[in-house]
Amino acid sequence: MPHPYVLLSAAVSLDGYLDDTGPERLLLSSPADFDRVDEVRASVDAILVGAGTIRADNPRLLVNSPERRAARRARGLPEYPLKVTASGSGDLDPAAAFWHTGGDKILYTTDKGAERARSQGLATDVVPLGTELDWRRLLTHLHDVRGVRRLMVEGGGVIHTQLLTQGLADELQLVLAPLFVGDPDAPRLFGPGSYQGGRLRLRDTRRIGDVVLMRYEPTAPGTGRLPSAADHHWLSLACELAAQCPPSQTAFSVGAVIVAADGSELARGWSREGTDPVVHAEEAALAKVDPTDPRLATATVYSSLEPCARRASRPAPCARLILDAGVRRVVTAWREPDTFVPGADGSAVLRDGGATVIVLPEHEDRAKAPNSHLF
Repeated sequence: MPHPYVLLSAAVSLDGYLDDTGPERLLLSSPADFDRVDEVRASVDAILVGAGTIRADNPRLLVNSPERRAARRARGLPEYPLKVTASGSGDLDPAAAFWHTGGDKILYTTDKGAERARSQGLATDVVPLGTELDWRRLLTHLHDVRGVRRLMVEGGGVIHTQLLTQGLADELQLVLAPLFVGDPDAPRLFGPGSYQGGRLRLRDTRRIGDVVLMRYEPTAPGTGRLPSAADHHWLSLACELAAQCPPSQTAFSVGAVIVAADGSELARGWSREGTDPVVHAEEAALAKVDPTDPRLATATVYSSLEPCARRASRPAPCARLILDAGVRRVVTAWREPDTFVPGADGSAVLRDGGATVIVLPEHEDRAKAPNSHLF
């Protein structure tokens, strides 16, 4: 199901701590970085913190700049982003500043937690998610019911850990502060978990006073039928590659990327790439990978259009080429229409061959754009 773009935001000490154990909150960011955070808050639809952060820090989570609030109003948005929290128990202080500042609030909880939250009279919309907190259901509800397209997550460490290990975080904005905490009882940003095995992609670094901002995005594909945030990143790249195809009146423009399980790119290709006027995107990408590469067995192929099931220009269609290469996971944006091959169903060929096929229709418009002249 569609989810918001999930941005994790945190500041840590050089030894990886979010705070110390003193009675007052440890200020890790510089004044200039606090202003940057305010700018990011003003740019999103919702801000989420965990119940532990509300208990420990009593945050207000406001957009402090009057100019930024005015700019939101001018765009037809609420003055403040939606404030979101999650608590399995529903046991939260009704007097906390979170409930009494800013605009709308929403609490996601369990069925039992909803009973407790309502009995306490919390000033919020209470949404039960079942017997336990389910992050995918939470994000889908925010997207489909509350219209949230960009979600900023400001902690704490448990929530950051869960979203990253479940492949639900699109971006990590990490600020490194020039100090040490050194207390083993202090809270850390990330706990133990099954993180992606490979390297994240560094998108940007910036010096802000005496702190450094680093922006990373996960790269590891999802597993099975559960899409990860990285699946969306790679499929977006496939759609970008489709725009590089030489135009044709008799064939689709398609982009494809092959990605190993650790998030490393193995190859990319696009329709009619190079000097071959009939090569398909998946075919072009697969031709660049050593067929004996053991990573193919756990790789994912991203294709802006469903791999073909039949074709006149080559003996083997792309769905068969993918299966023959040993790949068993395919993510695509758009099912092939009947424009050139009536009844095309490459997904069925792939599934019959033991592959998992995931369609992410959020990317369909981008996949269709280089082919608009065909319709």
